[in-house]
Amino acid sequence: MNSPATRPVSTWIGEFILLAALWGASFLFMRLGASDFGPLPTAGLRVALATVFLWPIMLRQGHWPALRAHWRPILFAGVINSAIPFSLFSWAVLHIATGLTSILNATVPLFGALIAWVWLGDRINRLRWVGLALGFVGVALLAWRAPVGTGFKTDHAHWAIAACLLASAFYGVSASFARRHLTGLPPLATAAGSQLGAALGLALPTLWLWPAQMPGVRAWAAILAIAVLCTGIAYILYFRLIEHAGPSRALAVTFITPVFAVLYGTLFLGESITPWMVGCALVIVCGTLLSTGLIRTLRPARAASEQA
Repeated sequence: MNSPATRPVSTWIGEFILLAALWGASFLFMRLGASDFGPLPTAGLRVALATVFLWPIMLRQGHWPALRAHWRPILFAGVINSAIPFSLFSWAVLHIATGLTSILNATVPLFGALIAWVWLGDRINRLRWVGLALGFVGVALLAWRAPVGTGFKTDHAHWAIAACLLASAFYGVSASFARRHLTGLPPLATAAGSQLGAALGLALPTLWLWPAQMPGVRAWAAILAIAVLCTGIAYILYFRLIEHAGPSRALAVTFITPVFAVLYGTLFLGESITPWMVGCALVIVCGTLLSTGLIRTLRPARAASEQA
């Protein structure tokens, strides 16, 4: 049986592109939903509906015993991996372009590597330190020109960028938390349970901040799409991609997602993309490739394929 690293690209490239397209669409749907519902109700409905979608699948796969045995860390993971980041991003998309939000979301591997070094003692060699520095320089340059260089004018642009970076940092924390406390658990049990934890954490804020006027059909459709397509189905695709293509290739979805997000923002929201955004995005992606070791891992894989 072939390992993920040796499987042909044709066996997983379709799921790879579909996952990037779905995650890229999440920023569009967040904007459409949060415009009517507000940030916290948008995040609360997203995780609640994702829970409803994922739980029957999880139960049918027979993962309930694993979830029941480890419910405390799984529910807590949902708070730091979904409830807080989703809320921050839902607020940010109201103040900066969705394409810019997705570019900032691509810094997750940077924070993941840095937090794993601090918390778990992961070793970071000189090349990865260069990548971390390069990635955060790209973020600093992006924030420096906001809002002029980001294609979106708002007095809250800098705060929105900070919210995106804080959300990305929480993703990094949750990754190290999962490695410490959730290793070996069925991914579907973790996904379904974490969404329940996020839904419980956002239940009161969602009810408290529920809009006085009932949102329209477009907002409800956006919420349903982000919950089912961009969260529920995307989780399943992501775990399948790890199985079929390997973790390093699955992580590379992060670099393709902004392409779709910028495309959707341009087509459906009339957003503009500036040369400054493109340049900073390339700096961030290059830094991320170095900091995660993907360049080092892709090089031997390419050499092996050439020898074959």
